[in-house]
Amino acid sequence: MLPRSAALSLMASLALTGCANLDGFSLRKPVAAPPAPSNEAVQTARLNVIATTQEQLVQGSPAEQAEALASARTGWEFNRQGPEALHYALALATPGHPGRDLPQAQQLLRETLARPELLSPPERAIAIVELQRVDDELRLLAEVDRLVAEIQREKERQRTANANANAARRLQTELEENARLRAALQDAQAKLDAIANIERSISDRPSTNEGRNP
Repeated sequence: MLPRSAALSLMASLALTGCANLDGFSLRKPVAAPPAPSNEAVQTARLNVIATTQEQLVQGSPAEQAEALASARTGWEFNRQGPEALHYALALATPGHPGRDLPQAQQLLRETLARPELLSPPERAIAIVELQRVDDELRLLAEVDRLVAEIQREKERQRTANANANAARRLQTELEENARLRAALQDAQAKLDAIANIERSISDRPSTNEGRNP
């Protein structure tokens, strides 16, 4: 067994060591949670997603284009307003991919701008500018369709006019031919009548032997 003095010294040493460890544990700071991203960082991230989607839709392969559009649509189906609706509307309005749909993009942009408080100032600016561009393009396309339809109607009118003119020319030709035939018929009839008159005059002439004595 240890001497009394050595045992007391060991117990004191252990006590001091435990206190030191306890003090160290009690003073240890808790691990801090990572700071929440700022609004500016969130807005920048959303704009980067929009830019990446548009780049894929313009320059990507058909598979990449389909994937980018499907991803934007999935976000919109999860939340049909605010940034997700803007993201999908911009994807639909982006030229260069087969899934482009300007009328739906126009509708989504108008619905998005009806709740401007859900967008950041840069997103609102993008939505306003893009809606103006989509409106202008749809008006231009409508004007092109109107002009094409007018050209088609003019061509149809021209075809009808040409057909009527051809018919009129054919009718005039037929009338002239009928008149020529009538004139020829009248001339022939006159000649026949003259021949008939000559024949009658010959038959009515008395015979040279008539009145002679036998």
